[in-house]
Amino acid sequence: MSKALLRASLAEFVGTCFLVMVVIGSGIMAQGLSADQLSVLLANTIATGVGLTALIWIFIAISGAHFNPVVSLVMFLKKEIDAKRFIAFIIFQCAGGLFGVVLAHAMFGLDVFQVSDNDRGGFNIYLSEVIATFGLLMTILGVRKFHLLAVAPAVGLYISAGYWFTSSTSFANPAVTIARGFSDSFTGINPDFIAAFIAAQLVGAVLAMLFMAFLQEE
Repeated sequence: MSKALLRASLAEFVGTCFLVMVVIGSGIMAQGLSADQLSVLLANTIATGVGLTALIWIFIAISGAHFNPVVSLVMFLKKEIDAKRFIAFIIFQCAGGLFGVVLAHAMFGLDVFQVSDNDRGGFNIYLSEVIATFGLLMTILGVRKFHLLAVAPAVGLYISAGYWFTSSTSFANPAVTIARGFSDSFTGINPDFIAAFIAAQLVGAVLAMLFMAFLQEE
């Protein structure tokens, strides 16, 4: 692995790790402060939106700040990254997400290893993940044509909205989905539903890529 690829891969690892810590940690914190689900979801939304914005700004010049295997897949299919970088990114993203779970649990004094019992199944939920991921990739591919630095706040705003307009609360990220399977907290997902979530995310990402390619064709 070249030094440049190692740096980019480490950026993806750390970025995904912190993203998962923000998602899970803010959910744990909010649940500890309030029994009201509305308040918990609102706190989780705000933390995720602003945290993701900051993380993208930090790492976008180093790795592109994907933090998401389906984003890396789309960039690979568009021939913006090669196969070696694509594979490295997916490995580091998933590893970073799992490490983020461990750190989030450790910070709150919880059992480090957990398995979620939070059911998130049903056609409506999977359709929601298709739509959520479609919207995420549409946001990234559209906004970067305007200005690269605008991607961070646009993605942060979109994911914040996604928490509320999608029945799945807009996971839209296989690495984060896998990681959340190992947290029996507000943001967790029973591992039985992970494969269906990832399949829906892949469909949404590819459809968004094809749609935006048609719109942006020159």
